Amino acid sequence: MGVDLESITEATSGAIGSLLSTTLLYPLDTCKTRYQAEARAHGQQKYRNLSDVFWEAISTGQVVSLYQGLGTKNLQSFISQFVYFYGYSYFKRLYTEKSGSKSIGTSANLVIAAAAGACTAIVTQERIEGESIASDQTTVSSVGNWNIDTEIVPLDTASSRMQTSAFGKSKGLWKTLTEGTWGDAFDGLGISLLLTSNPAIQYTVFDQLKRRLLKEKQDEAGKGASPVALSALTAFGLGAVSKSIATFLTYPAIRCKVMIQAADPNEDETETARPRARKTLPGVAHAIFKREGILGFFKGLHAQILKTVLSSALLLMIKEKLTRTTWVLILAIRRYLLLTRGRLKSA
Repeated sequence: MGVDLESITEATSGAIGSLLSTTLLYPLDTCKTRYQAEARAHGQQKYRNLSDVFWEAISTGQVVSLYQGLGTKNLQSFISQFVYFYGYSYFKRLYTEKSGSKSIGTSANLVIAAAAGACTAIVTQERIEGESIASDQTTVSSVGNWNIDTEIVPLDTASSRMQTSAFGKSKGLWKTLTEGTWGDAFDGLGISLLLTSNPAIQYTVFDQLKRRLLKEKQDEAGKGASPVALSALTAFGLGAVSKSIATFLTYPAIRCKVMIQAADPNEDETETARPRARKTLPGVAHAIFKREGILGFFKGLHAQILKTVLSSALLLMIKEKLTRTTWVLILAIRRYLLLTRGRLKSA
């Protein structure tokens, strides 16, 4: 079985787009995560607005700390988006081949996106050990195995703890990964699987809107015209709309996930490490409802939408522009390797 160049092209351009958008918006992501992770106690709260987190960093001279955990987040984001776009492209192509249909309906698209999201959640929270696995027959399940001793390393959990640690006291990736119990590394895995519905909704909406716009443009251009593509501004707008819808529908689960993965408030104040209290979805949901009421499940929704809309819109905009370039580059590399192999055989 040969290399699936189309899926690799989609995955590579999506992963690069994710890397750039994550880096550009990381300070906003840190402020958003810290704001979401705080639970009101006895009617008091440290952060009343998202901007309070930013001003705290400035007043304490810890502006650089807004970037704590950036490397971990970039690694997690790059791997997860590569796996997601590879799986999405692969499953979509597999569906069209098996069904014989040239187009994919909304329901089928939703299932395909959910399947790709499930693969992403499992892979990015999987055991990371042994050698890096990447062959010509790479599949979704084998991407993301990296050599980091014998730890169980969910990068999403690690990056969340680093972001919510006290400014200037982030323990770094290695120390974050090696402390706690085996089970602590998988905090939020259940909700991560539940939240596969988020990208499923987002990319289904984006794909359907994109297809309609391209069809209208193609009809206007005529049958003999060359294929049309989305402009950067249009891709940005479609990404913003699709992500807003997905975020609103899944936000209560997102807030619970952040609180489960966040660093303990008193963790940075003690010298000796104490066992981490186990957080569960029912326990966190009950705490939010008891302290903040039903509206507590939507605390920070505006911040989440602002960050994720900008991030996803930038990601999709960059991806749309990189896909063609990446495709040409991969074909050029493949041609070069084939020519080199032919010369070696003839020699």
